[in-house]
Amino acid sequence: MTIDTHTRAEHGPLRRLLGSVFSILQTRLELIGIELSEEKDRLLAVLFLGLAAMMLATMALIALTALVAIAFWDTWRWQALAGITLVYALAALFCALRARSGLRNAPIIFEATLKEFEKDRDVFRKQ
Repeated sequence: MTIDTHTRAEHGPLRRLLGSVFSILQTRLELIGIELSEEKDRLLAVLFLGLAAMMLATMALIALTALVAIAFWDTWRWQALAGITLVYALAALFCALRARSGLRNAPIIFEATLKEFEKDRDVFRKQ
């Protein structure tokens, strides 16, 4: 009878420790999920800006082609097309620079999760 009570007493702290470990793991997995969602959103924004830059650059080339074709017409038509071409080219450059900046300044993936795992490791080392 005393052996059974002693065994049951040993399982109490062990169960609490295992429960704590599983709770920590669950929290960290939830954090990983949140970080994956944030990374997906950031990548979609960068992808959109890259596609916008490509589209605007294509429009600038089309306008430039029309500019060359119309440049030899009578009066001020080519100045208007030159302005449109410049606007499209500047917009494409802006989008391309923002996309490049988004890729270069990307945060470390799972940075918060790694910090939390490091804190957990420090806590278990101290005990």
